[in-house]
Amino acid sequence: MFVKICGLTNEADALAAVEAGADYVGFNFYSRSPRVVTPEQCARLVEAVKGTGAAVKTVGIFVDHPADEVARLMAVCGLDLAQLHGGERLEQFAALRGRAFAAVRDKPGETVDFDSLARFGPGEPAFLMDAYVPGEFGGTGVTGNWGRAAEAARQYQIFLAGGLTPANVRAAIEAVHPWGVDVASGVESAPGVKDQRRVRDFVDRAKR
Repeated sequence: MFVKICGLTNEADALAAVEAGADYVGFNFYSRSPRVVTPEQCARLVEAVKGTGAAVKTVGIFVDHPADEVARLMAVCGLDLAQLHGGERLEQFAALRGRAFAAVRDKPGETVDFDSLARFGPGEPAFLMDAYVPGEFGGTGVTGNWGRAAEAARQYQIFLAGGLTPANVRAAIEAVHPWGVDVASGVESAPGVKDQRRVRDFVDRAKR
């Protein structure tokens, strides 16, 4: 089970996530997020993570950024992958094919072309499934539709996000059987500040 700790804003929390055994760490560039980081902050955090020597992939979270801006920030910060969490048209990101994956905010009644998302993504993951909250782009603490996520997980290697915590991550894995799980607010003491004990508990329970 792969684990992504998202919305990291400081070095202590980033290194704690790596030490806990996270496979992916995420840094948010959405200006309205309480977890937003500047390119300079992100570059320092990525350097610190990579300096541990651990096999951890770094991910930038973008919401409706232009394709050339995503590519520029990935290069400046040394990011491995981009998570596109807005209404981006994937064909605009052709240069990032295999280095970017979409986040699906699972809106009730909306049809999603999972095949196209999977073809665009790196495969591991194919895409991320998050809860739908109007006007919000992740980090809400709202639980997603595990039934629909389970349908997707039967065909694709997905990250499951949305309202996950140390208390429910095992139940989520048993219900959905995702390739990986993603958490931000569920392991925080305050927006943008991780509770490092909860980070350790989340990783441990997910991987067990």
